[in-house]
Amino acid sequence: MAEFEVDVPLWRSENGSWVFGSLPFDVADEIDDVTRGRQGGFGSVRVEVTLGPTTWRTSLFPDKGRETFVLPVKKAVRTAAGVDAGDVVRVHLRLVDV
Repeated sequence: MAEFEVDVPLWRSENGSWVFGSLPFDVADEIDDVTRGRQGGFGSVRVEVTLGPTTWRTSLFPDKGRETFVLPVKKAVRTAAGVDAGDVVRVHLRLVDV
């Protein structure tokens, strides 16, 4: 089972309602290699994520414009960790259902 510890810059979507983190290119490439042919709808990859005190399951989504995967980070998680768009956060990712 693949696991990663990465620093992720958080940014707000154009409409301002979502906050995402962009994975480092080398990690995105490795995840793409490991999950190729087993990705979900829209190329999504199921992950378990830990950020600060919170662990949750979500999906990574490919972002062709940034050439990486992006991680949606909901408000409750950001609030619990005391972070928001513009911060760089350390997250632990574990691929699930692979």
